[in-house]
Amino acid sequence: MLHTFTFGDLLIPANLAGEPTATSTGFVVPAGPVALLHPFGDTGFYRHGWNSWSPSGWTTTDGETIGIKNSPDRLLTADDAVNETPHLHSGSGVGAIAGPDGTVLLIGTLGLGNPRVGADRNTIWARSETDEAEWFVTFGPEQQAFADYAAILSERLGRRSQRAGRVWSSWYSYYEGIDEELVARTVADLTGYPFDVFQLDDGWEPIVGDWTAGPDFPSGMQATAGRIAEAGFRPGLWLAPMIALPDSTIARERPDLLVQDDAGRPLATGYNWNSHYYSLDTTQREVQDHLREVFERVTGWGFSYLKLDFMYAGAVTGRRHQDVHRETAYRDAISFIRETVGDDVYLLGCGVPMIPSIGVFDGARVGPDVGPFWDNAERVGDPSGVGAWNSIVDSVNRVWLKDVYEVDPDAVYFRSARNLLDPVERRMLQDVAAILEFKSTSDPVVWLHESERAELRQYLTETPMVEQTGRFTFRLDGREVDLTAVVAGEARSDTSYIG
Repeated sequence: MLHTFTFGDLLIPANLAGEPTATSTGFVVPAGPVALLHPFGDTGFYRHGWNSWSPSGWTTTDGETIGIKNSPDRLLTADDAVNETPHLHSGSGVGAIAGPDGTVLLIGTLGLGNPRVGADRNTIWARSETDEAEWFVTFGPEQQAFADYAAILSERLGRRSQRAGRVWSSWYSYYEGIDEELVARTVADLTGYPFDVFQLDDGWEPIVGDWTAGPDFPSGMQATAGRIAEAGFRPGLWLAPMIALPDSTIARERPDLLVQDDAGRPLATGYNWNSHYYSLDTTQREVQDHLREVFERVTGWGFSYLKLDFMYAGAVTGRRHQDVHRETAYRDAISFIRETVGDDVYLLGCGVPMIPSIGVFDGARVGPDVGPFWDNAERVGDPSGVGAWNSIVDSVNRVWLKDVYEVDPDAVYFRSARNLLDPVERRMLQDVAAILEFKSTSDPVVWLHESERAELRQYLTETPMVEQTGRFTFRLDGREVDLTAVVAGEARSDTSYIG
């Protein structure tokens, strides 16, 4: 049907599937395709990525599109490969175009179904694979428009209130090279530092897909969780429950429990650990039983903070036992995990489809892995690649998600040892983490100079008042932080960062 949205003096002609309903902050539009005719010509477009690592940010409708180019394997892992169209300005779930004087015209999904939003110099449009979810349309000052959208998303999908606190993770120091003696020493070294969580990352399990104690933890994971708790920290653990490497027990013995390709073979759904890996078909009862067993086991060990990684694999396109949409299968699976672990366990999602995870996860990563370097020469031009700059860009462009769950910009650094980031670059990461209000690091105390230890203590004990004053400008306890040039790739320590 034809309709005209009225926003003050602005009239926006639209083609909708049904009559919209006015709210105090915008309009709820019936499910189905949406097309709005805007008067702004070539202008800014906000592209939102599908999962934690997906490129997100602002470009212009007559400029280069944002996305992963010429890397199909990486696209499969870090964005929605099936629906990515490099020649179109489009993204996942929500999009906005810039109007005059800091305003935006925004369209966002209110549900699942792989919704896409795109724009050109005349139109902003939205569609989904299922046409089951309603849309929200609003126009106004940029920050307010995104806040209004986040508020109605929380009403529809839920909002959890548990906070992680201050987190120490093993990943960006020891990576997979962890064992129970190293963990015990590191825990002892951190005793007295104001961390809330000590989280073990990848490397504790024998192989991805088999979630039992590996050979480097001969005393078992319950003993390690006990040491962490005795030191006063909340025990945390990394898992990737939606995937399995080919040599894992479940992949070797039960390939029928994996998402299949059209030929009925297990479908490769990503690449890491020098291999491809598979996705579990969570629509099968036996997979649900497997997940229940895994999560009852790890929480029984005493881990109550769980980082769940590579979660997008539960929502990939493929053949499942039940004919349900892939995002529905994903949402049902993570809701099952939440029901299994209960409300007191903190769930941090990484590589999660962002909008389908709202209301189930307590927190979510909002950018690529950070890395102790500014950019990765092997992935220049890949906005999802590992590196501090990519992490900052994606994270700052997703500040608005703070209103739907805790948002994790990834670890910050204080160490100068084993680190290519200079002091100003490290300060940028620290500022972004303070802005997003999620503080984590992987720096072992033994790697820090005395002055760096003091800086770490001070950072962990501060809780600055955060005020967003512009798209990429903030005030932290009155200190002005301007990330505009950083996001644009124009600033590093030798230029104009203000912070």
